Amino acid sequence: MTAKTKSSPLFLGIDTGGTYTDAVLWSEAGGPSGKVLAKAKALTTRHDLAVGISSAVDAVLQKSGTDPAAIKLVSMSTTLATNALVEGQGGRVALVMIGFSEGDLARDGLKAALGTDPVVFCPGGHDVHGNAAKLDLSGLEAALPELGASVSGFAVCAYFATRNPAHELAARDLIREKTGLPVTASHELSAKLGGPRRALTTLLNARLISMIDRLVAATEGFLVARKIAAPLMVVRGDGALVSAAFARQRPIETILSGPAASLVGARHMTGLDNAVVSDIGGTTTDVAVLDKGRPRLDPEGATVGGFRTMVEAVAMRTFGLGGDSEVALEDGALNPKILLGPRRLVPLALAGMMHGEVVAAELERQLRAPNPGRMDGRLAIRTGVPERLAAGLTGAEAKLYEMIGAVPLAVDRLLTSNAQNATLNRLVSRGLVHVAGFTPSDAAHVLGKQANWDAATARLGAELFARKRDGRGQSIAASPEAISERVLTTLTRLSAEVILETAFAEDGLDGAATVAHALVQRAVDAHPGIARLSVALDRPVIGLGASAPLHYAGLPPLIGNGCVVPEDTDVANALGAVVGQVRVSAEARVSQPKEGLFRVASGETVRDFNDEAAAIAAAETDVRAIAAGRARDAGTDSAEIEIASEFRVSTVEGQRMFIEAHVVAVASGRPRIAV
Repeated sequence: MTAKTKSSPLFLGIDTGGTYTDAVLWSEAGGPSGKVLAKAKALTTRHDLAVGISSAVDAVLQKSGTDPAAIKLVSMSTTLATNALVEGQGGRVALVMIGFSEGDLARDGLKAALGTDPVVFCPGGHDVHGNAAKLDLSGLEAALPELGASVSGFAVCAYFATRNPAHELAARDLIREKTGLPVTASHELSAKLGGPRRALTTLLNARLISMIDRLVAATEGFLVARKIAAPLMVVRGDGALVSAAFARQRPIETILSGPAASLVGARHMTGLDNAVVSDIGGTTTDVAVLDKGRPRLDPEGATVGGFRTMVEAVAMRTFGLGGDSEVALEDGALNPKILLGPRRLVPLALAGMMHGEVVAAELERQLRAPNPGRMDGRLAIRTGVPERLAAGLTGAEAKLYEMIGAVPLAVDRLLTSNAQNATLNRLVSRGLVHVAGFTPSDAAHVLGKQANWDAATARLGAELFARKRDGRGQSIAASPEAISERVLTTLTRLSAEVILETAFAEDGLDGAATVAHALVQRAVDAHPGIARLSVALDRPVIGLGASAPLHYAGLPPLIGNGCVVPEDTDVANALGAVVGQVRVSAEARVSQPKEGLFRVASGETVRDFNDEAAAIAAAETDVRAIAAGRARDAGTDSAEIEIASEFRVSTVEGQRMFIEAHVVAVASGRPRIAV
């Protein structure tokens, strides 16, 4: 490395994905877009995230010959939170609902998100003007000894807490005093009305805390070990950067972090202002639209894993489709289709590389059987997460969990009934167990299009899958190569479908998925029918992800436009992580509970004024101070603050009547770097 490069501040970008951890070393020197000095990949090690992080970063340091002391900023994006929600994973948490009824669980998908996790209802809450009902936390206090021993955190949501958070604060303080566990209060995450959806967002945040905490701790520990004394930043779902401490408290805001970083990276690498960006990873495909150089934001909040949250994020559609997606067969059809996802499996090629003869021996045993088995090609293995995260298992779950260890165990040896299969799936959902099986990554290894893992094990898995029977009792494929070709063709076709579905949805069309499926089917069908249909995007696709060159090569005829795959597409997320800005906001509301009284709700305070102008001025002062404080906490010392106010008024007999005002401050700036 030259002395000139050493004299320029260096930036380290890290992206921790479901399968790979990427690292990139970038310098502002080297032209308008800076320069990528080195990049590397390593397997994400979920049992100890520091292992994968250190492997990737050490490789970058070695390739570039960089002195770690020259690194002045470290920024990280991650798909771990996104993947956890798509796969239904996360810690067991308790939801505390203050002022709500059990019927409220049926709204906004809250009951489905809660699953079997416990919920406690307490009297209390406030009205729309912040006036309090009587609070009673005795039921919560009585339940805390048992809950404290069986959950990893708490989510607290009170009725109209955005207008007065006092009851949430009281419950939060009680829980922290009695249990010492992490607590998320809904007013900390969103200032929007809509209690059940705010409760859903809070629940998901609490569920993700332990996962993001482990990621940040692993990264910080590695940086200390390598003597990299630089601030650590994390990419939020809207593409902005925040400090690691900020992200630890609000991990829900890192959903779509990786995809948001990829959008920033895509724009940076290609210079395209208008494009559809499709980022294919191991677990998911994330599709979004670039308009005039900026990603579209979702005004209603990010939707991930079927849940509509209140998190402001890029208008990204996330699909359970990736290189490590589960390959399955359509049930009951004469000519069954290949199905992919949404669940991620550990590819057999990867399991074979890590566990050698153990995996191969089990697959060869199954191949020797005269008939294919329903559970052929499947193995179970512990993820290696801390034992405390296994709290709250049922008897059946605990018994099965004890049988599964650090060495893969064939599922046909493990399970004796269909009920146990459901139990195994629950352990997978809790993030305690991985299932290894046949994936598109294995198909790519069989065909020689991927070679980073064990191709021999992948071929065994393909042989087992090819033996599966169609509705006539015949094998579905003649060879491992034939089934592998079908799997990769299916992945490209489904990629086109999700890209078109996103485009149709952005255009406001109903039934986007159905239309996209029909159009792609016609495009690939040799007999298109009497009605000729065609479709073309108005902008190119930017293909991101290490496997994009493979899976997106056949996209153009299916989408009617070109597909650009940048040179550094394999580390787009990590690159996007270091070229972004800190951006935070603060909100206040001014209401009029009665004529002549103006109530300001900002942050955790509620104040009354007798004059509208004084109330608005106080709200603006409050949000400016809150935004400045959040900007400092988020990692910038040079924030510029913009304030916007929106008024709701009516006119009665020619007189202006004040109803409500919404005051928002946005602070933005480049992150602070080490000196």
